[in-house]
Amino acid sequence: MRTPPLIVHFGAGNIGRSLVGTLFSRAGYDIRFVDTAPDIVQALQARHGYRVVIKDELPPGAPTHMDVEHADAIDARDAAAVADAVERADLIGTSVGANVLPIVLRSMAPGLARRTRPVSILFCENLHGVVDLARRTLGERLPADFDLDGRVGLVATSIGKMVPIMPAEARARDPLEVWGEAYNVIIADRRGFVGPVPEVAGLELKENFQAYVDRKLYIHNLGHAVCACHGYLHGCVRIAEAMAIPAVAEAARAAMETSARALTARYPGEFTAADQAAHVADLLRRFRNQALGDTVFRVGRDLPRKLAGDDRFVGALRLVRETGGDTGPICRGLAAALHFAAADEQGNRFAPDDEVRAKVAERGVVGFLSEHAKLDPVAFARELALIDAMYRELAPPAAAGSTD
Repeated sequence: MRTPPLIVHFGAGNIGRSLVGTLFSRAGYDIRFVDTAPDIVQALQARHGYRVVIKDELPPGAPTHMDVEHADAIDARDAAAVADAVERADLIGTSVGANVLPIVLRSMAPGLARRTRPVSILFCENLHGVVDLARRTLGERLPADFDLDGRVGLVATSIGKMVPIMPAEARARDPLEVWGEAYNVIIADRRGFVGPVPEVAGLELKENFQAYVDRKLYIHNLGHAVCACHGYLHGCVRIAEAMAIPAVAEAARAAMETSARALTARYPGEFTAADQAAHVADLLRRFRNQALGDTVFRVGRDLPRKLAGDDRFVGALRLVRETGGDTGPICRGLAAALHFAAADEQGNRFAPDDEVRAKVAERGVVGFLSEHAKLDPVAFARELALIDAMYRELAPPAAAGSTD
């Protein structure tokens, strides 16, 4: 009997269990999670499986859950066990976040150094520059004569799965149960693999990976943020609530479709108008999923990052302008973002967002975006004037009389 392939995955959180575990379990892999949460590790060691509950609009008769089998776990603090697992793995994955990833990479190094066959690492992180970070971190820990490029594949991915917020009682009832939408896709850079390339349904390998990174940022992330920012202006707390307001849904759709056309123009061999229309329609449907419980605060916060020159709003604006499209829907989203002041469930706002609004009040829309987003006030004079006018138009009643 053939021994099942083994994926060792660092991070038994929502993405690890609901996405990676689901796809690789279906493909016949044994799954060994590496994590520091004692309740998760002990439960996986005892039960060797868990349930994924699908929270989505499903056709009649479709399964509402999936039982993941052949799963196990290692305590991340057990260095010897981690090294042994890394040495044996047929594939390695991570979904731990930017702050923890360097620690995880350092813990992999001893096992990688002992390997006699190549292996690839699938970074399910949505982290810009993840391959460079991994190459640098591993290079510092592996022997000087270790052929990193020839023996370890460093594979960036684009993750679009959205995971519902689970109530505390559900987590207390079963620490392993995880909820997820029906969407289960990992888009990965085909060129990053070294050695055998896994054939797993839902693992979509792309030669032109950058096109899909741009699609995630300038359609999915942009549309989500536009929905959050306009939703805030309508007094909404949750994304699904905001999407039920026609004006908010239309603002999100218009921005996403504008970016989709621009991406089709930039990557004519990768996307078609029909592909992009279907992608936008599916995302809008998913944004309406009430079971996700996603909040306007979570999706819209962190304006300093989201208004940066290469992020979802301004990056999309540049792309649409360069490809000759209508920048109006993007400008309207930017104008709404400059008003964003949502608070979390405890009533606390994200302090850096307050700083952004203070700078806008002090320097004006044009001054702020010229400095923060590096939009040239001459080259982008038309767009900046339009954002400024829309900003004033969208001002909440309490702020309508203020000046910039």
